[in-house]
This record gives sequence, C-alpha cells and structure tokens, in this order.
Amino acid sequence: MTHKSDTADLRAELRILHKLNPETAKGFAALSAGAMTDGTLDKKSREFIALAIAVTQRCTPCIDLHIEALIKAGATREELGAALAMCVQMGGGPALMYAAHALAAWDEFVGVPV
Repeated sequence: MTHKSDTADLRAELRILHKLNPETAKGFAALSAGAMTDGTLDKKSREFIALAIAVTQRCTPCIDLHIEALIKAGATREELGAALAMCVQMGGGPALMYAAHALAAWDEFVGVPV
C-alpha cells in the first residue's frame, strides 16, 4: 500500500465525482471551509479531531487526507502518537488497526524510513 499514490488516485476520483455532482461538491466544500475556519480551535486541533473520527470510523482515505493536512499544519509525530493513543482508548481493537495505518501514512508522507 502506498498512501501517497492512494491519495492521488482518490483526488482524481473525487474530481470526476465533483464534475458529475457540482452542486453537492460546492455544498461539501462550503461545509468543510466553515468547519475548518480558525476560531476557538486552530487548524491543527481541528485536523486532529477529524483524524480521530476517521480512525474510529475506519475511513482509510480520510486518514490519509487528514494525515497530509496535519503535516501541513505543523503537527509532530509525537503529537500524532498521543492522538492515536486516544483513538485506541475510545475505539478499541479496530481503532488500533487504523491507528497503525495512520502512523504508516504519516511515515510515508514525511519520509520516515521503515
């Protein structure tokens, strides 16, 4: 599995879907922009929340996208580890499996040797 190529493929698929359903795409983009507007919580905090939901809901593409966003937001691998520990505490065994996936995605995106 390569998280980078999977994410690139997903973005291509989403572009096709958005062309088929432009109003839905616009609505989702507006919802996302509103939810990600800095206020009481900064972007990094919001992305950690999104990642936690992605891990506990077992959404692999969501994990990859939010890992990428967390890297851009300046998150550290240590912060990621703490957030993933909470995911496992809240989600049990299935969250543990997806937490491992999230860490592998992080390592691939930032180039940590395995």
